[in-house]
Amino acid sequence: MGSQDSQAVDGQTGVTGRRALLGAAVLGAGGAVLGLSGTARAAEAAGATEARHGGGLRSLPVPTIIGHRGASGYRPEHTFGSYQLALDLGAHVVEAGDLVPTKDGHLVCRHEPEIGGTTDVADHKEFADRRTTKVLDGVSVTGWFTEDFTLAELKTLRAIERIPANRPHNTLYNGRWEIPTFEEVLKWQDEQTRKRGRQVWIYPETKHPTYFRKLGLGLEERVAKLLRKHGKDGRNAPVILQSFEPTSIQRLNRLVDNPLVVLLSSATSRPWDFVEAGDPRTVADLITPAGLREIAGYAQGIGPTLDLVIPKDANGDLTTPTTLVADAHKVGLILHPYTMRNENPFLPTSFREGTDADAYGDVFGAYKTYFATGIDGVFTDNPDTGLLAREDFVNQ
Repeated sequence: MGSQDSQAVDGQTGVTGRRALLGAAVLGAGGAVLGLSGTARAAEAAGATEARHGGGLRSLPVPTIIGHRGASGYRPEHTFGSYQLALDLGAHVVEAGDLVPTKDGHLVCRHEPEIGGTTDVADHKEFADRRTTKVLDGVSVTGWFTEDFTLAELKTLRAIERIPANRPHNTLYNGRWEIPTFEEVLKWQDEQTRKRGRQVWIYPETKHPTYFRKLGLGLEERVAKLLRKHGKDGRNAPVILQSFEPTSIQRLNRLVDNPLVVLLSSATSRPWDFVEAGDPRTVADLITPAGLREIAGYAQGIGPTLDLVIPKDANGDLTTPTTLVADAHKVGLILHPYTMRNENPFLPTSFREGTDADAYGDVFGAYKTYFATGIDGVFTDNPDTGLLAREDFVNQ
C-alpha cells in the first residue's frame, strides 16, 4: 500500500461470502503458528467458493482478508518472512508487493523507493555517497533510492522494521531477509500454491509511476512483461494490480487483463498524475457517482482509505458512514479499504485502550464497525486478527 497510507460483489456473491465459515490461525507468544486447522478450513472454504464462481476476483471470500505487505504487524514488511507468515496465518490475499525499479530496470518490493527506513543501507559505508535529496511527487525526500542501485547492490542489503516505536518486537527480525524482486514473488506464489494445495493470490502496487516514467523507468510495461512471462496476465489470474495513479491503472488495462484497483487517499488529495497533467480533480471528485462510473470503465475495484468509508470527527472518533460502499457497488466496483492495524495509534479514538504506542486496542470492535458497512474486504497488518474478526462477523 502506498505512501498515502498514515479497496462490488453482486448481492448473491456477497451473501454467499458472508455465510462462509472461516477459521483463523493464531500467532503464539513464542512466534509459532498455531491453530493450523483454522487455516485449513479457510483454504477449504476459499476453494469451495472459487469452484462455485469459476475463479477470478469474485471468487475470493467476502469480506476478503488481505495481508498488508505480508503480515507486517509481526515481521518487517515486504520480506518473504512477512509474506510467508501472512499465508500461514490464513490471509486470503498477500500484498506482495509495492513495486519500485532498480537502476538496471528490475522491479523490487519496497514500501517506497527511499529505503533508508526499511533497510540497513545506512550501515553500508560503501553506499554512503548514494545518500541524496530528491523531490518525490512534490515532496523533498532525503535518503537512498532504489533507482540509484543495481539489483546486485540492493541484494547486499537487509530489511529492517519501518515503525519500531509501534512494533519493537519486529526489530528482532532486522537483518534476516533481503529485498525480494517481483519475479521472485511470482515464483514464490507458484511454489506456495503447489505446497498448500490452494491458489495463492497476490496484490502488487505500482509505486509513483509518473515519477519513474519521467526517469525512463516505466513500471507498467515491466509489470506486464513479467506477468506474461509467468502466464499471469489474464482476467482470472490470481494477481490484482493496484495504484494511487488512475492513469497507471488505465495503462495496465491496455497491457494486461488482470483485475485492477484504483487506490484513493484523503478526499482533498489529488493523484500525482493529475497534478502533473494539470487535472484539477481531487479524490472527492473520483468518489462521486460520476467519478465511480468512470473508474468502472477501466478497473474492477477501488481501494479507499478507511476514512472515506467512515469519516472521523475532530477527536478521531468515527461518525456516520458515507454512501461510498453503496455508490461503488451500484457501478459494479468492489471495495478493499486500507489499513487495519492492532496498535492504538492506528485505531479510531473510541477503540483505543491505554496510552502505549505499541499496545493493542479494541480492534475487533473496529473491524465489526467497518465490516457492517458492506465493504468487500480490508487490508490488515495482522491477518490472524482480521480472520478472527471476519469469523465473528459472518457468524453473528
